[in-house]
Amino acid sequence: MKKFLVIGNPIEHSLSPKLHNYWIKKNNIEALYDKKKLDEDGLKNIIYEVKEKKISGINVTIPFKKAIIPFLEELTLEANETQSVNTIYFNNGKVMGHNTDIEGFELGLKHCKYDVKDKKVFILGGGGVVSSIIYSLNKMNASEIIVSNRTKEKAYKLKNSFKNIDVVGWGEIPNFDMIINATSIGLKKEDEIKFDYSAVGQDKFFYDVIYNPKETIFLKRAKLFGNRTENGKMMFIYQALRSFNIWHKFEPSIDEGVIKLLD
Repeated sequence: MKKFLVIGNPIEHSLSPKLHNYWIKKNNIEALYDKKKLDEDGLKNIIYEVKEKKISGINVTIPFKKAIIPFLEELTLEANETQSVNTIYFNNGKVMGHNTDIEGFELGLKHCKYDVKDKKVFILGGGGVVSSIIYSLNKMNASEIIVSNRTKEKAYKLKNSFKNIDVVGWGEIPNFDMIINATSIGLKKEDEIKFDYSAVGQDKFFYDVIYNPKETIFLKRAKLFGNRTENGKMMFIYQALRSFNIWHKFEPSIDEGVIKLLD
């Protein structure tokens, strides 16, 4: 039986096993998908298990999307350009790293019928998923991309790969059409981003990459101030679908069962 994993720290919030095992069972595949909490010093060993074919595939979540790269033997174009990996597999004798977050974000936005073309987008965060989001936004022709991170140096590092972004200090609020929480603030229900919602007006689009809990304080407050909100559920489903396709060589369906499964 093939074994698949999602690794991260924290990992309790991940619904990847629920989703992948649903698809595995529905398509009569002999496999099991689990989750594993790791520290950074455990990354080398887990990749060795892929090399030894003890593990057939791995998804990577926070905070290891960049940290995992030195242990991989080859990156796909998307993973290399974003320096972010969320999907690992063994191919032609090499442990490969790929990035399905890019397509996941793009398809998730299309699903909720939001067009970022010519829009100003403000991103909170500087971690592994942010480079994927910037890559997608550039593909979709956003007019302006502004990034803010608690550690400003981390945000400035993104400019090495994406010259067109602007960086502002944490707590500063520029003019925007869409704002994305790409931090881990919100994984715990009591987590709150210090943000002046009254300063941004109404009818903005607040997007949270977090999907569990399904409504963070960030989204709840934004809604109270008359803004549109969306969580990262569809991004999560689409990036998982692409990972599944890589590992099992076919695309599962996104049916009502999948949507209800993650509600």
